Amino acid sequence: MLYDVLEISQKLIRCASVTPFDDGAQDVLRDLLVPLGFTAQDYTKENIRNTVFTLYIGGATAQDAGRHLCFAGHTDVVPVGNSDDWTDDPFAAVVKDDVLYGRGACDMKTGITAFVAALSQFLDDPDFQAAKAPKGTISLLITGDEEAEALHGTKYVLEQLEAAQRLPNVSLVGEPTNPKAAGDEIKCGRRGSLTGVLRVRGQQGHVAYPQKADNPLPKLLRLCTALAMHEFDQGNEFFPATNLEWTSIDTGNQADNVIPAAAHAQFNVRFNDQWSAASLEQAITKILASVGVAQAEYDLQCRSNAESFLTPQGEWANLVRDAVAQVTGRAPELSTKGGTSDARFIAPYGDVVEYGLINTSAHQVDEHMPVAALYEGVEIYTAILKRYFSV
Repeated sequence: MLYDVLEISQKLIRCASVTPFDDGAQDVLRDLLVPLGFTAQDYTKENIRNTVFTLYIGGATAQDAGRHLCFAGHTDVVPVGNSDDWTDDPFAAVVKDDVLYGRGACDMKTGITAFVAALSQFLDDPDFQAAKAPKGTISLLITGDEEAEALHGTKYVLEQLEAAQRLPNVSLVGEPTNPKAAGDEIKCGRRGSLTGVLRVRGQQGHVAYPQKADNPLPKLLRLCTALAMHEFDQGNEFFPATNLEWTSIDTGNQADNVIPAAAHAQFNVRFNDQWSAASLEQAITKILASVGVAQAEYDLQCRSNAESFLTPQGEWANLVRDAVAQVTGRAPELSTKGGTSDARFIAPYGDVVEYGLINTSAHQVDEHMPVAALYEGVEIYTAILKRYFSV
């Protein structure tokens, strides 16, 4: 049974699966994968729908899975914003001038459907049918909770798979990784993320009588400047330098003649694998302590939703890179650029890389994907499957 990637992409995009609503998206995948021989196991939690699809080949079983490749992806999408700004209905999956439009056309429903179509080709391949099928397992971990808090999605499912001793050997995340064209990049890691809020206390008063007040803003600015000017590192072979960006400074002050009682600033740090969230917070605390502002006058609160990770340049990363090069004729860059993804949850369990379609319109109005990129994605995913299972 062969699937046309454009047709099944349109079916999936027509599900208005804005987090946390599924709107039948994972049922579409169930109806595609079960006829290929996959079993489907539901891992719904807190109204977040998650499904793991599993296929054993070459005599593999749950107890003896052989080589296990897992494809991870999400069917949830971000809100469309003002639908009147869209040229067409965001969930109509319209094709114009060989371009597919719709929310999720880039991030990342087409990545999932390209892999499903590749599976249909791989399993129908005469070479695969004629050869003795290698013992192995193919699974898809599909979540409906990637675009929001990600509390009850991939992370939760992996914990359940670990308890059941069903973790994969290698994982492929189908996020759109290519800035402009297929073969641009493979994500072999991601930076960590640390958000901090710095609060400085003062004493409110009239601006005409500063001696009767204690303005927190000059102290806050000194602290902010110290962090902004600090060089945490210079990066390394795979990661750029750790970077801190200020995202807000506020007092809540609505009067122009009042010295505020307090002020706060917020920052985010994207950090490389020379740091953990804990060690980075310690370094920031030390920098602030060196400024000369009394520690009793300020406090720092940090939180992190992602540690950095790097998949070593080994068998799995090389296999994916070679498969991409085979189809595109281009050697993709092994990159750690961009924001966070669910790969951060998978990394502690084994080698994971990200490779998907073209990322030129994720989260934008009139999100889209060239139709040609869909079919090229199917070729690449088929090549990865053949290489991994040595067909």
